[in-house]
Amino acid sequence: MCPPLASRQRNGDNPLDASAVHPEAYPVVERIASRTGVGIRNLIGASALLRSLQPEEFADVQFGVPTVKDILAELDKPGRDPRPEFKTAAFKEGVQAIGDLVPGMQLEGVVTNVANFGAFVDIGVHQDGLVHVSQLADRFVKDPRDVVKAGDIVKVRVVEIDLPRKRIALTMKVQEPVGGTTAAPKGRGPAPAPPAAPLPARPAAPQTSLAAAFAKLKK
Repeated sequence: MCPPLASRQRNGDNPLDASAVHPEAYPVVERIASRTGVGIRNLIGASALLRSLQPEEFADVQFGVPTVKDILAELDKPGRDPRPEFKTAAFKEGVQAIGDLVPGMQLEGVVTNVANFGAFVDIGVHQDGLVHVSQLADRFVKDPRDVVKAGDIVKVRVVEIDLPRKRIALTMKVQEPVGGTTAAPKGRGPAPAPPAAPLPARPAAPQTSLAAAFAKLKK
């Protein structure tokens, strides 16, 4: 007797391994393939066929209708890798040791750990640098975990290097632009402010009957 399809294909050659269908749900897909007469490899991405199927026909005690619907939806996404895209930090070329660092140097790194006082960042010099909580952003940060988490790729700038103690201070604050203010020309003071325009004369209040009566009493 031939072994089940799952046991024959689960050695790495199963096309479902490239889908988001969980291995425990492979028997459902095998049941669909058996009833439709379409191989699993051809079943993946066959939108017209998949959308014509009734999930109730393939549900059982272990896999209910909602689960079967999810399986059919995943089969309708050919070639999609369910794993998130893996990114790595682009370490600066030529910077391989702490002695290669210079204050002000812009680097890319990956967050390795987050503590209450800041975040540690691997910048490719075999010694993690520390971004103090006060240097995580241009705003006040109470909890570093609100800004970064382990695995994040971040841009940092070297603030200070302590070679004897092998400590690296980093910042994630945006560097202020150079020459952000304009100085007045030498020998000249600031331009005088233009004279204030005179206020318009306030019109005299119209004389009321009560005011006229007081005026007569004064005479």
